[in-house]
This record gives sequence, structure tokens and C-alpha cells, in this order.
Amino acid sequence: MHDAKQVVQELLQRADIQINGTRPWDIQVHDERFYTRLFKNPELELGDTYVEGCWDCAQLDEAFTRIFRADLERIVQSDKRFLYGILYNKIKSALTRIINYQSKTKAYEVGRRHYDIGNDLYQLMLDQQLNYSCAYWKNSRTLDEAQNAKLELVCQKLGLKPGMQVLDIGCGWGAFAKYAAEKYHVSVIGTTISEQQYHRARELCQGLPIEIKMQDYRDITDQFDRICSIGMFEHVGYRNYRRYMKVANRCLKDDGLFLLHCIGVNTSLTRTNPWIDKHIFPNGGLPSIKQIGAAIENLFIMEDWHNFGADYDTTLLAWYANFNQHWDTLKTKYNEEFRRMWNFYLMSSAGAFRARELQLWQIVLSKKGLPGGYLSLR
Repeated sequence: MHDAKQVVQELLQRADIQINGTRPWDIQVHDERFYTRLFKNPELELGDTYVEGCWDCAQLDEAFTRIFRADLERIVQSDKRFLYGILYNKIKSALTRIINYQSKTKAYEVGRRHYDIGNDLYQLMLDQQLNYSCAYWKNSRTLDEAQNAKLELVCQKLGLKPGMQVLDIGCGWGAFAKYAAEKYHVSVIGTTISEQQYHRARELCQGLPIEIKMQDYRDITDQFDRICSIGMFEHVGYRNYRRYMKVANRCLKDDGLFLLHCIGVNTSLTRTNPWIDKHIFPNGGLPSIKQIGAAIENLFIMEDWHNFGADYDTTLLAWYANFNQHWDTLKTKYNEEFRRMWNFYLMSSAGAFRARELQLWQIVLSKKGLPGGYLSLR
């Protein structure tokens, strides 16, 4: 155990993190087994040991910012002392090339295990309209303002006009559909794989020219003037990127626009973080620029690519504040392990965006190119 502790200590020193130090980003270890467990699979055990209370950190987001900036994940992946974790990740990467973890039969799993755990949680954590994707903070001071600004930005980038037919792939709880229908007088079809989202979105959009469908994106057949997909592409999976883009191409009219809003990574991978896969978003995956480029080749022209990933840090901090502010209400349904799991998810993600390990892209695509070019909006 002494050797394990020394190795972990040396790694954390690279990120200027001390064990049992006094600074808010230093970690406090309560269980010495923490060190040996990290050798099994650091990416998985770091989160699991936190959830179990083996260690704490007053400012978890800043600790992860330092971990990512020090590139500790890459260092560990090349360190033979972490052989089990290295082999696990190599096997997982190989399997994702063979097995389609986001097939039609598996696609609904993330709906059941994440989005359907309870609308009460999301109503207390998110903004009033339940936008569960990155907000746009350029001229905003509150979460509600920033989420409305994001919806407005999407509508403007798509150039919505009254009477247009719009497809919202992965419509969530209906926030974009409602906003676009009310403000821009368009009709919207929204699809989701979550029962909780389906029922609330239908209730929210009642009386508007909106149809919400419980439907996998591969089953969409109609054509639309505009398509948007906000925070859904992360569930498509490496093996399905090309097929997804073919569906979007088939469903978009020749003079239409398609806006893709998604999280992205700097390096092409076929696997996702094992802790996130196990506890938060099963079967997910984050695309790279290269993977998106390959998926749209000969299907779309890229008109605009906007990165405001730094805004996701601010968004996650707002969700974290809301979640913990309402914990006294939530703890009647969710236990202490869930609280720690959710805080680890939100704060580790905030650190990844702050360190620019993760990005948030809004990409505008056309089928044949807009005559005269596209006017970029920021």
C-alpha cells in the first residue's frame, strides 16, 4: 500500500494537488484503500471511491481542472503500473468497433437509466424550461436568461420563418419546440427516447403546432425545412455517426439547414469514460472534429462551426448550485450515494470544460451550400 500511495501522491503533485492538504482543491483521504483501488482502473475507481466516501475535496471542479491540465489521464494510460486499467480501456475500445452499443434495441437504455429517474430532480436542477444542455452566457446573468439566449441563438442560426416545418431530434422536455413555435410561428416534430420527457413535453406543448414522438431517430422519414439536434448526438455512438448524418440528410429539404449542438473531444476515441458509462450516460460517446467530418462527408457542407465550450463550465456550476440548494427536498427520494455521484458527475465535467478538455460545438450544415454564403452569428 505504501508504494501505491507514493505513486498516487507523485501523480497528483504533477497537478499541484496534495493529499490531506489545506487548499480547497487538495483531496482529503479517509480510507487508505483508495490508493490500491486506483490501480484497478483509475478512470472508474476515482469516481467510485469518491461516491463511497473514501475521499473528499472542497473544490472538486478545480481539482479536476488541474488533473486535466496536467494531462494525468494520458500519463496513467502509458504507465505499466496501471496495466489492468490500460487493458480494460483497450478491450473496451476494440469492442466498440465490433459491437453497436447504440443499436435500436439499446438506444432506449439511456432514457430509462438517466432521463427517466425523475422529473422532480431535473425541475429543481435545471432552468424553468428544463434545458439539459449548455446555456449561452455571452450577455446573460442567470441560468434562465442564458438558456433562453441559447434557444434564441439556435433559432436565429437556423433562420426560422413562419410556416416552416422543423424537426427536433432529441427534443428533451420540449423547451426548444415550445420556444420556436411560440416566437417564430413554426411547426415542430420532436423525438425522444425517454418516457418522462415524452409525457412532459406533450403537456408543455399542448395547444401549439407541435407533435412529440417517442421515436428512435433512425425511424424518422418525413422531410423538413429545418432540423436541429441539441445535446442528443452524444448518445448516437461511434458506429452510428455516419448513419445519423444520412438520416438527417434524407429528412432535410435541399434548401434547408441543420444545426447540430453537441459536446466534442479533442482526440478521436471509440470508447467513453468508464465511470460516466457505468453511472450516468450508458452507451454514450463524444465525437471529435475528425469523426464528425468523416460522418458528414459528401452529405453536408459545413456552413458554420461555433465553439462555446467555456460556457458549459458556467452552466454546470449553476446546475450544481441548484441541485445542492434543493437537496433537502431531493433527499426524500435519493440517497447520500446518489448526492455524491451526481456532484462528482457535475463537478468533474465542469473541470473538463474549464481545462478545455471538452468542447461545446454548434455546427450549421446545408446540403448544397447557401447561395452567397452563410452569415455567422455569435
